[in-house]
Amino acid sequence: MHSDPYFGRRYVRYINDHYRRTGTLWEGRYKSCPVQDETYLLRCYRYIELNPVRAGMVADPADSPWSSHRCNGLGQADALVQPHPRYTAIAAADMRTEIYRRFVLEAIHPDETAAIRLNLQRQHALGNDRFRAAIEQQLGRRAGPAARIGRPPKARAARESAL
Repeated sequence: MHSDPYFGRRYVRYINDHYRRTGTLWEGRYKSCPVQDETYLLRCYRYIELNPVRAGMVADPADSPWSSHRCNGLGQADALVQPHPRYTAIAAADMRTEIYRRFVLEAIHPDETAAIRLNLQRQHALGNDRFRAAIEQQLGRRAGPAARIGRPPKARAARESAL
């Protein structure tokens, strides 16, 4: 235990100065959003399991020591992984891991990755409009983008008039 009561503050200031950043070290680090399981859950699994690949840390998601892909995509037992019913519904156990692994490794459209990131960053519900409305009713607050009011932004208006 460190006896200096200001150690944490000085450490944050040092890190911020050294890396030319601002704010607390942990602000905005942990994000979450409700996910509609019918279509979106397995896409989120894929997004998460491919994060170390996108970051250049590993070539295959199964090579990441913190990934659930070895369990979900290769069938290796992992006491920390509890299969979701949507995952187990993919296929019978003997075919599930192979189908799931192919799903994870297939090319992902950049729009899918962008949509997951945007909803996660804004902590909006990831799903269809009906799902989002149900979440909003349960929470008593907005769980998706606000309706636009007024005329569209200039860039969008210019694109539409060019068509």
